[in-house]
Amino acid sequence: MNLGTITTQGDRTTLTFQRRLHHSIDRVWAAITDDAERKAWFGEGTVDPQAQTVMIEPEDPPAPMDAKRVTGRILTWQPPEDGHAVFEHEWHQRIVEDSKVRYELRQDGDHTILTFTHTGLSDRNARGFAPGTHAFLDRAEAFLADETLPAWSERYAEIAPEYPAWS
Repeated sequence: MNLGTITTQGDRTTLTFQRRLHHSIDRVWAAITDDAERKAWFGEGTVDPQAQTVMIEPEDPPAPMDAKRVTGRILTWQPPEDGHAVFEHEWHQRIVEDSKVRYELRQDGDHTILTFTHTGLSDRNARGFAPGTHAFLDRAEAFLADETLPAWSERYAEIAPEYPAWS
């Protein structure tokens, strides 16, 4: 089911997902970092490695855009080389504490292992983000497979009951 994990140190929590994707590292990198491709599964936005900035306006969840909008600086930009890539950026969003998101890609034969981490959240916010992040990653997988993307709200509703067991 590809459930994420939560680890807490002190007053900060890390949300981690690992997915084995049936695509090359270059293909997965493009889905994460190319504005047009990311729009298909996540929402409008701009990743600008020259300016070292990120601005994302997710289509979901259904909430005011000023609550969903994410901005930040790019902290690590390592395009695919020798079977490894990293894209890490700050996550500034009005509804949560400042945090960081990291996409680490590792080529594994014809597949790519994606390790997604969201660090610096409160425990409450990490637990709240878990099913939504899961739904977005499911949408990314469907996009990469050229399949119909699951509706975010429906996938969230399906997966959310799996996460309270962490409490």
